[in-house]
Amino acid sequence: MKVKKMLLLVTFFNLMILNFVFASANLPTGTIQGKVIDASTQAPLIGTNVTVVGTNRGAAANLDGSFVINKIPVGSYVLRFDFIGYQQLKKTDVIVRSGRATFINVELKMEVIKTDEISVTAGYFSESKDEPTSLINFSHEEIRRAPGSAGDVSRILMSLPSIAKVNDQSNNLIVRGGNPIENTFYVDNIEIPNINHFPHQGASGGPIGLLNVDFIQDVTFYSGGFSALYGDKLSSVMDIRFREGSRDKFDGQLDLNFTGFGGVAEGPLFKNKGSWLFSARRSYLDLVVDMFDVGSTVAPVYGDAQMKIVYDINQNHKFILLGVFSDDHNAPNRETAEENFMSHFGRQDLYQSTIGLNWRAVWGKSGYSNTSAALTSNKYDEDWYETSTGLFEIRNRTTEQVFKFRNVNHLRINKMISMEFGIEAKRLIENYDNRYGETTNDIGEPVPALVLKNKFNANKIGGFLNYVLKPTHRLTTILGLRADNFSYNKNTALSPRLSFSYQVTHKTSFTGSAGIFYQNLPLLLLGQSDANSSLATPKATHYIIGMEHLLNENTRLTLELYQKEYDNFPLDPLQPSIFIIDNSYFNNYEELHDDAEALSRGIEIMVQKKLAKDFYGLASASFFRSRYKGADGKWRNRNFDNRVTVSIEGGYKPGNKWEF
Repeated sequence: MKVKKMLLLVTFFNLMILNFVFASANLPTGTIQGKVIDASTQAPLIGTNVTVVGTNRGAAANLDGSFVINKIPVGSYVLRFDFIGYQQLKKTDVIVRSGRATFINVELKMEVIKTDEISVTAGYFSESKDEPTSLINFSHEEIRRAPGSAGDVSRILMSLPSIAKVNDQSNNLIVRGGNPIENTFYVDNIEIPNINHFPHQGASGGPIGLLNVDFIQDVTFYSGGFSALYGDKLSSVMDIRFREGSRDKFDGQLDLNFTGFGGVAEGPLFKNKGSWLFSARRSYLDLVVDMFDVGSTVAPVYGDAQMKIVYDINQNHKFILLGVFSDDHNAPNRETAEENFMSHFGRQDLYQSTIGLNWRAVWGKSGYSNTSAALTSNKYDEDWYETSTGLFEIRNRTTEQVFKFRNVNHLRINKMISMEFGIEAKRLIENYDNRYGETTNDIGEPVPALVLKNKFNANKIGGFLNYVLKPTHRLTTILGLRADNFSYNKNTALSPRLSFSYQVTHKTSFTGSAGIFYQNLPLLLLGQSDANSSLATPKATHYIIGMEHLLNENTRLTLELYQKEYDNFPLDPLQPSIFIIDNSYFNNYEELHDDAEALSRGIEIMVQKKLAKDFYGLASASFFRSRYKGADGKWRNRNFDNRVTVSIEGGYKPGNKWEF
């Protein structure tokens, strides 16, 4: 069978992984270098002791906070960072490679008050207590080696109790009973609307991740109750930090794996005044199809490129130029669609790009700011037909541009009080020339054809403030307020937020948060009728309470209970039983109402073990319900009401040469 033959070919090529590394030396040792700074102010912590655990090797941070440890045998290590008046931190998964430098940048948190009753250390879990609930952090190495993730940053999150996946072919994140449209992504203070190839218009998902995992320094994921720094989303925030390129020498790498072939190059900039880092990748499955007889199979083609250029103006100021680009093409014919049980056939050409400049300014020992300006451009060119009948379904000719400005300031007033505040603005320019054919909805009701041919301009403006109070070692409270205005529907939304963390013992703490979150509907949906400009902004109210307990210094147990109450969601009176936001595509809707409600509540438990010696893993389970009330007043289960999720993954690393 042609499909089976194709799968065998794909499997064969997936097993062929070629990795060329160019370096100026081929030694059995490498170098660890990096920088240690204050988490609140970004100021260098001069004299920080850096120790390679289990060895007699180490270093002390110099005047700019940097350190270098030379001639470390190739392998995996744990680094310990100690500085008087700050919480001790341990960094796992520090991989030393032959003849190469490993870069580790660390932020230490200041201790508030020393007491004999309780001693707090960051230890192996360095997540900020300024975000007490629903937070987890993954390092580069944890993402790279996560079972089943294949180096895809979105797929590692599928093991979390707060995440329910759509299917194995999709990176859509369903966070606590929500929908993929409710999530957002940031890379180095710049919002990226979608980090996947073949994106779903108006949402945040897709089948294949586009970010190069070799770029990623770490990822912090908030599954609810996030601070006022983030707005215009109802469920989650993924905050990604890209690493800098090498400041010592040119380095390059060529890769061939199941996601495609490409390479990474990096090196110093202007006599160690900065660095540059580039990558490019292209899929190769279409080349395999052309080489072998696989019948009517048409393989999708995708490519991506990323860059990060850093220039130091001086010790306290730097510019960062960031770019993320992708280009996708797919054209399954009717025969291919029938062979592979696809409900649609046609063609699509999709393009995404985000390019931005970020200015980081350190204000001595009092704080720092990040100010960014960016442009995101998306283009959709698609024609789709129904496989079974050949009838026309969608003609999509869309261009979207968003100009963005974001300023975030962090100010430490004293050891007990700090503030975060800032503003952001967006200019939306969207051009639609779309046609949607007659169809039926998910329950078999007829839906009339629709033409959307219009250009929309709109502005979004927001401001935010967090007041962080740490009166004792035990207690942290955060009061937040956010205000947002959307010019299209002239709505202004105020979002108060509150969270706390109380340390009962050095191993156990209780956490909680509550807040109001708003998210504007996409113009693709609002623009289908002039009457939709008066719709209210969808709202979600979060309530979260939880407990964290350290089973040992490298193993943490987390328990959380949550409730999300949704209001002001759109409904179509012609389709009273449909919850529009849960549909995959926003097609064939005209005048909408805004009186839909939904409710999601659940309980989650998770055990996470860091790689301290030879074993690591993550086990999680959750039970939740997610329902909505339609225009007919009846409560129904939402599309992603999965009820129960269970996930276990891990690995065993007996030494530097083997890992299972």
